[in-house]
Amino acid sequence: QVQLVESGGGSVQAGGSLRLSCEASGSTFSTTCMGWFRQAPGKEREVAALIHHSGSTSYADSSKGRFTISLDNAKNTLYLQMTSLKPEDTAMYYCAARDRCWLQNRGIWGGPAPVYWGQGTQVTVSS
Repeated sequence: QVQLVESGGGSVQAGGSLRLSCEASGSTFSTTCMGWFRQAPGKEREVAALIHHSGSTSYADSSKGRFTISLDNAKNTLYLQMTSLKPEDTAMYYCAARDRCWLQNRGIWGGPAPVYWGQGTQVTVSS
């Protein structure tokens, strides 16, 4: 089992920045891939950015150029640096992890192992 705890959400004006953090604990060797997903009210959960422990990354088109995902293996902590935020970035942001996984371009991942989810952190961007 892997436990994921997000932090760093908040309210910011359009054009501002936020950095989200996700601390992993438990069976962290089972986190070959980690990622950030988001869900706005009334919409489906969608990917924002993914990272493989090899260092490769994959971003959704909406995130590319504005968001940066990174992983501190020593601290078992995942980050999402968000810049040039827009009102449409308003959502609950979730950290996710899975083992035995692969990444493709444009925020696609896959693999046979289940996905672990955090509880989420709210990001609100006002115009």
